[in-house]
Amino acid sequence: MTTLLQRLGLGRPELRAWAMYDWANSAYQTTIIAAVFPIYYFKVAAADLPEAVATSRFAWSTTIAIIIVALVAPLLGAIADYAGMKKRMLGIFLGIGVASTLAMYSIQRGDWKLALLLFVIGNIGVAGSIVFYESLLPHLVSEHELDRVSSAGYAIGYLGGGVLLAINLLMIQQPGWFGLPADGTAVRLSLASVGIWWLLFSIPLFRVVPEPAKRLETDEQPGGNAFATGVRRLIETLKELRRYKQAFLLLLAFLVYNDGIQTIIRMATIYGASLKLDESAMITALLITQFTGVPFAFLFGHAAGIIGPKRAVFVGLGVYALITLLGYYMQTATHFFMLAILVGMVQGGTQALSRSMFASMIPRHKSSEFFAFFGVFERYAGILGPLVFASMVDATGSSRNAILAVLGFFIVGGGLLLFVDVEGGRRAARAAEAALVRS
Repeated sequence: MTTLLQRLGLGRPELRAWAMYDWANSAYQTTIIAAVFPIYYFKVAAADLPEAVATSRFAWSTTIAIIIVALVAPLLGAIADYAGMKKRMLGIFLGIGVASTLAMYSIQRGDWKLALLLFVIGNIGVAGSIVFYESLLPHLVSEHELDRVSSAGYAIGYLGGGVLLAINLLMIQQPGWFGLPADGTAVRLSLASVGIWWLLFSIPLFRVVPEPAKRLETDEQPGGNAFATGVRRLIETLKELRRYKQAFLLLLAFLVYNDGIQTIIRMATIYGASLKLDESAMITALLITQFTGVPFAFLFGHAAGIIGPKRAVFVGLGVYALITLLGYYMQTATHFFMLAILVGMVQGGTQALSRSMFASMIPRHKSSEFFAFFGVFERYAGILGPLVFASMVDATGSSRNAILAVLGFFIVGGGLLLFVDVEGGRRAARAAEAALVRS
């Protein structure tokens, strides 16, 4: 068993505890972002709005949440690196997300403003916490372990998000089995269950994963003003991005192609609802995506060791381009099932290997700062896609034209990825770490 866990990237207790946070927060990704909440919002909270208006406001709320995180995360990341408080910052955003999710139980018909407000706050919580969660990764593993451990985190996340989504789906379809009335209570309880799940399974990370030791720059003194130092570090990091050209180029490529990925994740069910697909069928399809993603995320981690992470990401982007084309012609729930399987095959691996490539090309003593920028690019990657989607819906009155526009993100992002020199980026990061040790 130990050998199997090691091969999967989960050989040590701290790695398993770290991966459990993916299990914990992925419930938000599945039940709130991808499945139950969008349908409940569309059919209940925004039931009195025209369909195009409801879809547009949902997309705009996503954009607002992402912008807020993108603005505050880099500064908080710099402060966390200086003060040695990555886990504390993770806990603050965790609390924000959990509280907003629990409050979703109160959403009733016509409460679209409350629904979108809580959705924005929850998105800030989950996105902010992931910045500091991911910044712990370079401190836990060596360079040769990054791809496997990052992919394992995504695989565990798929499993955790899928398990709760399965429970919620059963609760929604058979409320009587849980002693619940058939009046929508099961849906609202499903939304609130995410907060409980998220909080409960975050405990191992806080108990087992150590807080990385502070690494001061040569001109810094311990006990200084954390905010002022954070601002200065942020400015320096912006300048230093020029020294890590390959990492920055990867960020640009990731910004573009992940925009397409995030748009598919966030808009899939709202798109399906606009096509009048059965809501239980859509949630079941997303459940299939989750469980399909578990073995394929591990498979991508293994493949990266054979063909390299960059080539493996290209495979994922090619499949995503196909998904977008097929999505334009989607008519039935069966089509939705087929696309769900394809998404499950590539989603976790593509994102996990992007994360591990970036982690290998940054200096470890500035992981929160750099992962805050990764988070900025990851969050901004969720801005343009929903913005294009909303604008296309507003302009044409059709979600079908909007989904086709996503194809461009995979083409342009893949083109930028062609020029990334992964090994060159890794050499630059290790040279920076060696220079800090010598000083």
